[in-house]
Amino acid sequence: MSELPVEGTPGVAGAARDAARGHVVYLTEHGERLAAIVPAEFAEALEGMSEQDARELLEDLADAAAAREALAEPGESVPWEQVRAEAGL
Repeated sequence: MSELPVEGTPGVAGAARDAARGHVVYLTEHGERLAAIVPAEFAEALEGMSEQDARELLEDLADAAAAREALAEPGESVPWEQVRAEAGL
């Protein structure tokens, strides 16, 4: 881990303040994302994780995003009683 004081890096100060307000700021080179400035609590949560835990977290986040997307799709709601009956529960 390393730290870079905002006072010594005026070009990064605005991005750091945006991250402190909950935004993710990507650092790019030739249009390719190289790194990101994220809220400190995000980084602190990731810091102690093993590589496997971080992979599982990414999978969980992808699953949650897919579930939100599916829930947002238009369609008819099916009552729970009907689902249970059709599943034989």
